[in-house]
Amino acid sequence: MRSVIRRKVAVSLTVLATMSTLSTACATSAGANIGSRQARPVYASVTGSAEFTLPYVKDDDIRSFSFDAHAAPYSKPLPGIPTGLPTDARGTVKISHYSAERDTTYTSEGRVDCLVTGPHTATLTAVITKVGAGGPPWAGKRLGFSVQDGGAGQGRSDDRVGFSWEMVNLLPGGTAAPPEAEVGTCMAPAPYAPVTKGGYTVRHADLLPPPRN
Repeated sequence: MRSVIRRKVAVSLTVLATMSTLSTACATSAGANIGSRQARPVYASVTGSAEFTLPYVKDDDIRSFSFDAHAAPYSKPLPGIPTGLPTDARGTVKISHYSAERDTTYTSEGRVDCLVTGPHTATLTAVITKVGAGGPPWAGKRLGFSVQDGGAGQGRSDDRVGFSWEMVNLLPGGTAAPPEAEVGTCMAPAPYAPVTKGGYTVRHADLLPPPRN
């Protein structure tokens, strides 16, 4: 009888030890997974397409920007900055302008090279890689854009956009017409043009520190 009891006690202790080991392993695995999720960086982005109007121009033209911009920090080494920058980015920008007077649509496309965000707002730049027939001489030129993600209300978008040409980024001085200044990375004016159709989504993320060697 005592032998049977001792065997039962031994079996019970073995089961408890096994369960304890499994629980510890599961907890360790779960903790590692949580730590992995917490350590995974969040990257900023700006996506969407919208038409907008210019507050200072009254016409029947249709202007629109499409953005598919995503942060890619420290991905583009520069002379003297081998790590690249926290504002490095990738993606595309598409520009469309329908001229009612000429009944013609002009288009351009660019490669995103910089993106920085704040809550509900962003600035980005893109180097133009393609210009449609009759379009401006923008090939190889960097242009700046700003976006305000204002959400939606009363069935319409409250978003806004801004851009680095036309009425901004000039170099006044002298008697000649002021030339445009060169646009640096991530440089753009405040988003001053209200969106009339469509909208944008700004996913904010703080800039990351340099990678460890």
